[in-house]
Amino acid sequence: MDIAIALLTFAVVILVPFGFAAYARHLRHKETLSMIEKGLMEPPSTKNGKDSLRWGITITAIGIALCIGIYPFGYLAKNPVFPLNFGPWMLVGLLPTFFGLALIVTYYALRNDQDKKSEEDDD
Repeated sequence: MDIAIALLTFAVVILVPFGFAAYARHLRHKETLSMIEKGLMEPPSTKNGKDSLRWGITITAIGIALCIGIYPFGYLAKNPVFPLNFGPWMLVGLLPTFFGLALIVTYYALRNDQDKKSEEDDD
């Protein structure tokens, strides 16, 4: 019985708000498409990909800051079993660091493709 209450609480607290947000976004998308079809709104312009670079740099910096801030927790361990005091708590900083690096790599990979397309269009 306790498990059922826990699952129901999880569904109400987590899934219902996210489901509502997803449905609201879907309705906004349909509204935007219908406005574009009727000519009341212009289609959104394509982006140049700078957002992924900005977010990549920001998230990488946050991850590095978390790594620097969390690293001293390794010295609190009674038995230093982790090499260089680099334990599992470092994942809190490493995950955003590598996620941000992936965004930066994605920006540079796609930028080269966009440069090639713009050169072909000029010819």
